[in-house]
Amino acid sequence: MKDKKRKIVLAGGSGYLGSRLIAHYRAKDHEIVVLTRGASGVRDSVRYIHWDNCSPGDWCEELEGADLIINMVGKSVDCRYTEKNKKEIIESRTNATLALGEAINKLAQPPRLWLNAGSAAIYGDTANSLIDEKSPLGNGFSADVCKLWEQAFRSADTPGTRKVVLRIGLVFDRNAWVLQPFITMARYGVGGRIGSGNQYVSWIHITDFLQALDRIDDDSGINGAVNIVAPNPVTNREFMSAIRKATGIYYGLPTPAWLLKTGGLLIGKEAGLVLGGRRVVSEILGEKQMNFHFPTIHAAMRQIVGR
Repeated sequence: MKDKKRKIVLAGGSGYLGSRLIAHYRAKDHEIVVLTRGASGVRDSVRYIHWDNCSPGDWCEELEGADLIINMVGKSVDCRYTEKNKKEIIESRTNATLALGEAINKLAQPPRLWLNAGSAAIYGDTANSLIDEKSPLGNGFSADVCKLWEQAFRSADTPGTRKVVLRIGLVFDRNAWVLQPFITMARYGVGGRIGSGNQYVSWIHITDFLQALDRIDDDSGINGAVNIVAPNPVTNREFMSAIRKATGIYYGLPTPAWLLKTGGLLIGKEAGLVLGGRRVVSEILGEKQMNFHFPTIHAAMRQIVGR
């Protein structure tokens, strides 16, 4: 039985997660509207509407009577943290969120639900401490970005719209850019631990990511912040081991922290994104008894990169 046709508005549909969300809702035969900085038009039954990510315009009309709005807008953090990039990382997230909030506030028929992307990075580098939605927030640039992002979301006055911020871990899939460097390292024989190997990775398979959003959509009792992560975070050592085993490679040279930092300078990446970590779970998804398709990293990697 097909789901009732609904209107889904997606801001930030050009990235990896955005494209997977479009495919997910298209499979349900919903009406999909993507707010894009590109030209307006229709492609593959999806309507693309131009907006500038930061100010009201004609695009606001598309939010009227929508069932669900998902905001995934944000400059990629896969870069060096120069002052210019830091400014763009912050403003791309907060400006889009504030613009959507302003638009929703003025609607006669506001959307039923607004899902706003966030990140598990809001907890900072947590070492071995187990973190859930009730845990204190962290410090550092990544955590501070997330705090400003969520502050913009909370500041939106939208009494007719349920709001949930998604504190997302690393989302893994065969085509996920975040996973590719680790797979390449394993295949070239350098897929051992990175740094100490003790830093935690909080992750989720794309199938369970989409399932979690559906669960939140269906359950009107879920509000506020939800950690979108699998129930079993792993150390970097375990993570790299799972990738090696899935690719049939049982040994990999380790990558010392100093080498990663040097390499990061050369290729324009931020080493701290890999050398730091957090051990995050979701108390809310646990209470809702969500049945994960891929609860362990080994099951996920076998499905994604297994030969």
